[in-house]
Amino acid sequence: MGGRHEVWRLTLGEALFVVALLLFLAGVIMPMLARVKSGPHGPTCGWNLSGLGKAMLIYANDYDDRLPVAGGPNASWAARTPNWKAGDSAEAYGVDPEATAGGQASISASLYLLVKYEEVAPRDFLCRDRKGTIEKGASVFDPCDYGVQDRTLTDLWDFGPNPSEHVSFAYHMGYEGHGLTNYSSPGMVIAADRNPWMDSPMARARGFAEFTPDLPPFDGTQEAAQRGNSLAHKGQGQNVLFLDSHVDLKKRPFCGIKNDNIYTSWDGEDKIRGKPARFGSVPAGAEDSLLVNDPAVTATIPYPDRRR
Repeated sequence: MGGRHEVWRLTLGEALFVVALLLFLAGVIMPMLARVKSGPHGPTCGWNLSGLGKAMLIYANDYDDRLPVAGGPNASWAARTPNWKAGDSAEAYGVDPEATAGGQASISASLYLLVKYEEVAPRDFLCRDRKGTIEKGASVFDPCDYGVQDRTLTDLWDFGPNPSEHVSFAYHMGYEGHGLTNYSSPGMVIAADRNPWMDSPMARARGFAEFTPDLPPFDGTQEAAQRGNSLAHKGQGQNVLFLDSHVDLKKRPFCGIKNDNIYTSWDGEDKIRGKPARFGSVPAGAEDSLLVNDPAVTATIPYPDRRR
């Protein structure tokens, strides 16, 4: 008895449904693939940032809803944490034992709290390319590289004496009472690839005068606007971590609340361009994301023993 070969035919309605479904999937998947393929370090940076965001929220749940900020109340930003291998926090941040506030800490010291208290691995603070190669000038933090062999990671307070070599990201400037909480605006940007106007192990800082936004009231070109992007992805954009822990690749730095430039502080009413951050810079308001990173160790950057 011979088998019967049946031909499957779609009705017009079924065919239209299949086409619509394929178009919908393409609309969802293609943007995701574009984000993954963008830049040599795109996938790793995005995944790592997302993981850090989730760890920050867990940390906040344990510490009065506050995102990680090192140094104690009203601590100020310094290029290096005074004593990253100290026995206690007061010595680590240079806090007067008789004072109730103060001290100094690097930006990376705040991120190191995720290593210390949330068991985040030091390797998760670095970008890698698709071959697993760490970005130029950077390395995974290992205390043994600095002669510290009798301490664990949770005994320490920062990524060593040269933290910029071990952290690929910029973080919100939360010192001097400008920290964020779980109740801050969900649109706040809390971390991203490094600030383009600060020296890093991979490159010197860009000149701020080269940057002109391509949004009104500015009349910059696309190229001039991209001069404000992080250097990590050939200047094409930056991975950006929002307070709700989702990560997007943004093609312009003015991607915060109401076109806030995430790498600058407000200059009067100007949120789109603003002014570059320096030691002592603080967010201009509750909706001003100000992402900064510790400067690279070079001959032209002295070790500051106080805020400048």
